[in-house]
Amino acid sequence: MSKYLVIVESPTKAKTIHAILGKDYEVTSSMGHVIDLPSSRLSVDIENNFQPNYRVIPGKEKIIKQLKKSAKKKEVVFIATDPDREGEAIGWNIKEKLAEDADTFKRVIFHEITEEALKDAFAKPEEFDINKINSQTARRVLDRIVGYYLSPLLWKKIVRGLSAGRVQSIALKFIVDREKEINSFISKKTYTIEAKFRANDAVFNAKLEKYHGKKAIFETREEADRIKEEIKKQAFLVKEIIKKESKRNPPSPFITSLLQQDAFNKLHFSSQRTMMIAQKLYEGIQINETMVGLITYMRTDSFAISNRAKEEANEFIIKNFGENYIPEKEHKHKAKKMAQLAHEAIRPSSVIREPGTIIMFLSEDEARLYELVWKRFTASRMRAAIFENTKAVIASVSAEFIAEAKRMVFDGYLRVYGRDDEDIKLPPLALNQELAFIDCEVVEHTTKPPARFNDASLVKILEEKGIGRPSTYAPIIYTLVKRNYMRRERGYFVPTALGIKVSDLLDKYFNEIINEDFTASMEEKLDEVEEGKMEWHSVLSGFFPSFKEKIDNATSLITKEVEFSGRNCPQCQSPLVVKWSRKGRFLSCSKFPQCRYAESITTEVTCPQCKVGKLIERRNKRGQHFYGCSKFPECRYTSRNLPEGGEQNNTNNNVNNGPEIDNEQQPSQTDS
Repeated sequence: MSKYLVIVESPTKAKTIHAILGKDYEVTSSMGHVIDLPSSRLSVDIENNFQPNYRVIPGKEKIIKQLKKSAKKKEVVFIATDPDREGEAIGWNIKEKLAEDADTFKRVIFHEITEEALKDAFAKPEEFDINKINSQTARRVLDRIVGYYLSPLLWKKIVRGLSAGRVQSIALKFIVDREKEINSFISKKTYTIEAKFRANDAVFNAKLEKYHGKKAIFETREEADRIKEEIKKQAFLVKEIIKKESKRNPPSPFITSLLQQDAFNKLHFSSQRTMMIAQKLYEGIQINETMVGLITYMRTDSFAISNRAKEEANEFIIKNFGENYIPEKEHKHKAKKMAQLAHEAIRPSSVIREPGTIIMFLSEDEARLYELVWKRFTASRMRAAIFENTKAVIASVSAEFIAEAKRMVFDGYLRVYGRDDEDIKLPPLALNQELAFIDCEVVEHTTKPPARFNDASLVKILEEKGIGRPSTYAPIIYTLVKRNYMRRERGYFVPTALGIKVSDLLDKYFNEIINEDFTASMEEKLDEVEEGKMEWHSVLSGFFPSFKEKIDNATSLITKEVEFSGRNCPQCQSPLVVKWSRKGRFLSCSKFPQCRYAESITTEVTCPQCKVGKLIERRNKRGQHFYGCSKFPECRYTSRNLPEGGEQNNTNNNVNNGPEIDNEQQPSQTDS
């Protein structure tokens, strides 16, 4: 019989750890959280110092019973949940539930699931970090209070069943504000001039930098054309040649936000997909006969690297590339203000395990993400790449062109990381050398609106603004899509009409709370709780009174407006009104429930298949957004996006305010 019990969250993690620890250890899984705040009520006793009323999650009673049975007669119960706030809280809750069935509990923390890391962790078990637990409790209680009080206001104004989150609402505001910025953007045209010169039988390009000493960016094509004709008549020579050496420093190793950004940009993985794959790589993959954790813990904001990993990386680099690829000084990467420095960056558990040597054991997605992590970490331990940059100034009596060249002198970390650009060459040039002018052309530049957010850019701005933490980025995006507050369109996030309405409502009544500065400062306070610098109840007592005052004020002001579509019900001739469901807007008879007629709101885009029906926004049973033909089921055309050139333009443009009508009706007649 085994002497010890080890409890983790995941069955895969349990399998990997058991394979390493051996028969003296029984390793089992809690399948994640075992207790939580019941969703049917607030479950926080505000009058009693914000005491949370946790309950066993429905369906987890059997798991707790099994854990208690396994804990009996064990010398030690090791809690080996993840090394972050949430993992600490899960472990503490498990301990509390098993307290009557075991005498000795120890907390073990590791950042990679390898034999060496586990032996070190189990040789030096720790006590639970009550500050981490308090910080997680404060976050959970804070989010429950915000959601519990804000959501009913959305029900009153829009439709029952909507929900608002403290952090998700800021992310939604970023997306909505960006969409408004795009819609109000007015493009502007400017013009530059580029020329071709010949030297030593070689033709090269140059850009007009200055004209009569002023920057050569022109407001009109007429002005640019006039100057182009003047330049054609002039003689040119090489006025100056400037050579400089520059370094391109290697990237930092991955932290969670950077991993999600790079995986989106290079592999086109969503944040959620990235984290699911990374979780598998961390918890263990079957390599030959052994379960192996291939990367370190994937929820981290620290750039720290263990000494063992540094030494192994240096040995690998020297052996495969040479000593000249080791930097003279270790690269420093600036940590975030509240980074959890006890964590490590995301890296391969062993750099010796090259991607090509294990590809046969991995799925395609696992192999691609592992290679991304391996290359990034290995490159981060190597010397900078060195480039020689040449700038030639080519001048006439009134014009000054710039021609540039770039040549890699030493590849450094690019030997592993790869290069996404090429050398730019110039022919040999000498000072005062006369050049043959071949031709020049005017180049038009049109300013573009800012791009919509995607997984990479949204995670980047959330991190930059201090909103959320490594474990929250992917759930934020998933939640906003699931709630139909935004949708993915060609890889970018587009706010839905429902998302815009929710964001505008929150911004109108709660702009002092649902804003980036307040949310970032609250994250800092939660970090201070984790560091033992702040008492968790004080975070909530400092927040709640003013929040409740704003809730009460908004409750007295918010009423549900009714939008009239300008059309009559085809069944009873009463006015059709615009109403909301969690799927978005629809048209309903104003005499509901006496008349139950309802229809979806169509776009102005004609179905490309039948050429008769109009496309309608829909969502399938999994909540995924798509467009379908209004002639369904006669025409079964569907598309995830509007056809190229098609713009959504709802037909109910004639909208007036009318008396309040309460309605929980859903459109059904045209749903397919």
